[in-house]
Amino acid sequence: MPHFEKPTIRILIIDDDEDDYFITSEYLRQIEEYQLVINWAYKFTDAIEHVKQRKFDLYFVDYRLGAKTGLDFLKEAIRLGCEEPIVLLTGKGNKEIDIEAMQVGATDYLVKTDLNADKLERCIRYALERTSYLKALRANERKYRSIFELSKDAVFIADDALYFKDVNAATSELLGFGPEELQQRSVYDLIADEEDKMRLRRVLDEEGEVNDLELEMTTHSGERRIFIFTLTAPVDPAEASGYYQGLMHDITNLRRAEKANLMVEKLGATGRLVRTLAHEVRNPLNNINMSVEQLVGDQLSDEASLFLDIIQRNSKRIGDLITELLDTSRPTDLVFERSTLQSVMDESIQEALDRITLQHISLKVRYAEEACYFNANKEKLKIAFLNIIINAVEAMPNDGSGALEIVVASDDDGRHVATIRDNGCGISEENISRLFEPYYTSKRNGMGLGLAATLNILQAHKAQIDVTSVVGTGTTFVISFPAA
Repeated sequence: MPHFEKPTIRILIIDDDEDDYFITSEYLRQIEEYQLVINWAYKFTDAIEHVKQRKFDLYFVDYRLGAKTGLDFLKEAIRLGCEEPIVLLTGKGNKEIDIEAMQVGATDYLVKTDLNADKLERCIRYALERTSYLKALRANERKYRSIFELSKDAVFIADDALYFKDVNAATSELLGFGPEELQQRSVYDLIADEEDKMRLRRVLDEEGEVNDLELEMTTHSGERRIFIFTLTAPVDPAEASGYYQGLMHDITNLRRAEKANLMVEKLGATGRLVRTLAHEVRNPLNNINMSVEQLVGDQLSDEASLFLDIIQRNSKRIGDLITELLDTSRPTDLVFERSTLQSVMDESIQEALDRITLQHISLKVRYAEEACYFNANKEKLKIAFLNIIINAVEAMPNDGSGALEIVVASDDDGRHVATIRDNGCGISEENISRLFEPYYTSKRNGMGLGLAATLNILQAHKAQIDVTSVVGTGTTFVISFPAA
């Protein structure tokens, strides 16, 4: 017959009556299924010390322990995080004590007068199996709770109406709401666009779950962030109608980077086209200028001189336009010095102050208390900021309702951020994508070179720029610079 090694079980009997200890230990020694190592503690404090040291696999504790009771021991052991089974022993049966013991966390409840080896063996087997199962359950709970809590993505539980029920720290951090505030809101409340809300409802109704749906959500501060949204029902069919498990992965920075790269590519392509056109236009323009120079010395009538003067002026105008266009498309070579973002912004605001005052614009400026040092060419960067500020002022009404907000702060990535926000007419989605293109403008007398030059300057500063706008509500420029 195969030989099976008996499992070793370390047992602590906690009883202030030595005779009772001997009786219980004698029954235990009759059990042949285990290799039992039995110890005794007759003081409450000693028993608690053993619990702290995690020396035993199973505890038998008498209900009467002098001034203390077995329930006191049970409560203290649970408080200390004891996961080993605790069996309560009592001299006579008491249903109330039995119920209370189980509620506190006892594994079993035995009456001393009913004890025998078989009953103790069954008690030990049941207690160890149950404890093994509970330990595995708690370990899994800790593991998944840890994943839930420590995830950098927003992980949450929501009810049928998608009201938040439980959220991890990342959800609160990304959305800017505390857990209690979120429990008063649904996912639909935070989705920025009505079309996205309808799309989410439709997908959920048709498929019962959502996989990798891109949604734009509004945070507590009013910022719009883009998430990849996933929503699943529980695996257990009995719980399927009770709640959803949700995951939101923030891709705002990824989308901003994609937009910035697209902007750079478009600007590069536009620059190449501009240089080619400038070259082709300048060749015939040079011929016109040389021909005009030849005619200037000849004896001409007054009418011919007038026409010649018109040709000269317009040729010069064309030449200046070509030079200006080339300047906006050519990478800017700048000399940088260590400055603070606050000081550069202050000087830019100062130059725009007359326009702001004449337009009756309300100006609100908020700066970080710490100096935001970065490397900048102050004169060029002032031009870039001034272009954005003037555009914002011109987009707002001059009836006193216009509000311009300028904020300078540092973000969590260590970059310094300038935010310029207006409540003007806003820019449509299709026009935002063309905002920095040379010669694109929505102004009646504009040339469309201001923001193209601005982008060139900001790129020379290794700045990241993000523009969000709602027609009829306003536009926000967010420009971040690497810290010095």
